[in-house]
Amino acid sequence: MKTILIVDDDVHIRELVRSILMKEGFKILQAENGASAKKLLQEEVCDLAIVDIMMPVMDGYLLTNEIRKQYDIPVILLTAKSQIEDKEKGYEAGTDDYLIKPFEPRELVFRVNALLRRYGMAGEANINLGSIYINKKSYEVSIKGKTFMLPLKEFELLAFLAAHPNQVFSRSHLIEKVWGIDFAGDERTVDVHIKRLRERFTGITDDFTIKTIRGVGYSLEVV
Repeated sequence: MKTILIVDDDVHIRELVRSILMKEGFKILQAENGASAKKLLQEEVCDLAIVDIMMPVMDGYLLTNEIRKQYDIPVILLTAKSQIEDKEKGYEAGTDDYLIKPFEPRELVFRVNALLRRYGMAGEANINLGSIYINKKSYEVSIKGKTFMLPLKEFELLAFLAAHPNQVFSRSHLIEKVWGIDFAGDERTVDVHIKRLRERFTGITDDFTIKTIRGVGYSLEVV
């Protein structure tokens, strides 16, 4: 069951949105302003947030910006503001969609479902290997709660190998997939990056090893 966070200082709007989405099978959490919503997000796992703009304590623009910094969930700004400048400010803050009050219940539902599908497909691109989580959107590797920021090509090489565990790839194949077919360097570039990845994660995790397959290439093997 997906969980939707509704943030609005108008209790009638919160109840209207809650009623519409509960009928669609969603679990609903509610907050009356941005500060309360931030606290709730620290305590509960949410899949999507519907955020009003004009709220006391912390408005919707600021809350959206805070959500975008910390959470990988879609945001819909639900507001009476219809000026193009207001929409521009909302998208600059990081909102995924913008719905004007008053709204049709069906439109709210199909926008929610569309965003959940979109983020669901993006989420499938991320990779889990035991205690390792590779976030292909933020280019971060998390291991046992510790986050690593890798150089771009190291990250892309690790992500490619991790997406195809226990498969053997030649150096030329890895060059094509990670560096591109127009890469002007030689295949020893792969060896250098593999060495760096091994050095980086040795002693940190034993959930995988990158093995050299003599005469062929490399394989990331899950232990």
